[in-house]
Amino acid sequence: MVPEIDHDIGMYRYSTFFEGIGGIIRKNAEDFTVTEILNERSLSKINEENGYPVYLLRKQNIDTNHALKEIYNKTGMRLKSLGLKDAKATTTQYVCGITKTVKDFTSEKISIKKIGFVSKPLSKKDMAANRFSIKISDALGDASGFDEFEKILNYFGYQRFGSQRAVSHLIGKALIQKDFDSAVRLLLSFTSKYDKPENSKLREELSDRSNFKDMLNKIPAQMDLERIVLAEMIRHDDAKVAFRALPISMRRFFVQAYQSFLFNLTLSESSKYEDLLAPRQGDVCFGKDSKLEKYEKGDKKLAIPLVGYSYYKKTRFHEHISKILKTEKITPKDFYIKEMQEASSQGGFRNATVQCTDVKTAENLVEFTLSRGSFATIVLREIIKPQNPLSCGF
Repeated sequence: MVPEIDHDIGMYRYSTFFEGIGGIIRKNAEDFTVTEILNERSLSKINEENGYPVYLLRKQNIDTNHALKEIYNKTGMRLKSLGLKDAKATTTQYVCGITKTVKDFTSEKISIKKIGFVSKPLSKKDMAANRFSIKISDALGDASGFDEFEKILNYFGYQRFGSQRAVSHLIGKALIQKDFDSAVRLLLSFTSKYDKPENSKLREELSDRSNFKDMLNKIPAQMDLERIVLAEMIRHDDAKVAFRALPISMRRFFVQAYQSFLFNLTLSESSKYEDLLAPRQGDVCFGKDSKLEKYEKGDKKLAIPLVGYSYYKKTRFHEHISKILKTEKITPKDFYIKEMQEASSQGGFRNATVQCTDVKTAENLVEFTLSRGSFATIVLREIIKPQNPLSCGF
């Protein structure tokens, strides 16, 4: 039986029958290391000539967005990342300068080192994979006993939804329903039993709009999104204007989080009836160079739709997705947000199963490479089978 928080984000089942070894991940930031891997073509384009500067960003105990914000505040340089990396981890990733070049920069949690230039900024399409090395502490069993890596469903992980406060997808749903008042209310005052008591107390006070002015100086610096929205609500008392003050990447993130929730529900529902480990004739698949094509033969990876305003109905998963959308009381067209077009989402496809390669396991150490967009915590979830994922470091 999966934990309650798994249900909250659409993961209703496990992918494997492995009993689970228990244990904790991320006891220390050094226990969870991630290294970004560029595809060979993109890597070859990095040179020592002029263009957009490329840096290796190494960080620890800070997430990517806050790391880039700190670099901007200290150097004035705007950097664009290819992917987001967790806070409680030791990570190495590529970032690209958009405005100007600066010398290498180091702080307590961050270092950047220039490695060259590219003619146009790198994007997430340039990233091929991530390499993980994860230590499991206090385990009751041996991680090397797990041998079902090829069977793991490609769920979106806890951090996609906010972990201790799984609210990102709820905000996203409010946005596509054009209910901006609810989006603001959820961002400011949604509480979770998994969150810290002091945070929940602040959010309970924020549930009363008459407290807004008094609360602005009480919100801690790490709640930077809440501070932006609250300040705009005090100034304009307009939820749509307040939400528009957030970075465009975050507005899109919330909508994408709701897409992720729908995808998780699709995996949970369809895996009861469908074999997701191998494509059938006519299925949409990822072929060579990750190009979408209809399956005929060969080693291709089954793809499942991500719902958006261009949702593709002609798959064997449409029946399951239709039931989910009916329950959620939304339609694919809702993902085109006329009032906030920059947050609209076309949709697409995603691998049905995790593509896990170069696996090495020892008693309490697991190493593997995941294709872009898959979550290491989903792999560890199958190995550990945690009763309380958040207290176990997920």
